[in-house]
Amino acid sequence: MNTAAYETIRVRMQGPVCFLQFNRPEAKNTINERLVYECRQVIDHCREQASILVLEGLPDVFCFGADFQELHEKKASGQSLDPSPEPLYDLWLDLATGPFITISHVRGKVNAGGVGFVATCDIVLADETAEFSLSELLFGLLPACVLPFLIRRIGFQKANYLTLMTQPVNVRQAVEWGLVDACDAESETLLRKHLMRLRYVPKRGIERYKRLMNSLQDGLHRAKPLALEANREVFADPRNQELIFRYIETGQFPWES
Repeated sequence: MNTAAYETIRVRMQGPVCFLQFNRPEAKNTINERLVYECRQVIDHCREQASILVLEGLPDVFCFGADFQELHEKKASGQSLDPSPEPLYDLWLDLATGPFITISHVRGKVNAGGVGFVATCDIVLADETAEFSLSELLFGLLPACVLPFLIRRIGFQKANYLTLMTQPVNVRQAVEWGLVDACDAESETLLRKHLMRLRYVPKRGIERYKRLMNSLQDGLHRAKPLALEANREVFADPRNQELIFRYIETGQFPWES
């Protein structure tokens, strides 16, 4: 794997551990088509070569959800505005069910699709700056593809509350809800301690364990067509598109006149 060949992520290997860092500082680490494609390439490599995959962001933002700017540029250039949610959903499925241990190392803001990345992982570690939000409803959208993974991790009502309130919750609340497994001011040290232990787990054991867990909880696959259809519906709504594009062009939020 050529770890220097990526535009939106940084990748490094340390023995059986693959570190994948979202690296779009100019766009708050938002999710565009290129990022999804590059993450899928790394995951394909990890299936054979890694037993642990660590997702990281930048110090101030982990991942901030969909790249509205990319949608706006497509609209302005006359391209079809049909953002297919399936590649991203399949990426999250791979993270949730793949034959490796997935860890999210979270610092700073996590919003919308960023919460999806967090919710897919087997283990979530964070520092004290981490905060989590689902802002989609403010734009008339839904966290449709996030919800199956989030409900699996924290339960229906907590996911429901986070979606409806649209406001950030701090890391302490996220720990109480089970979205974050462990938190420390020195999250790098926390991550190292976890990796020191997890390195002892053989890849064959991980593969068998994940296969069993996937069989015990198969709701992610069953939820996929419902999530994709709901996502397509809200992004196709002209009023929602208007709110997104006005925000990109003027900085005005949907509730501002």
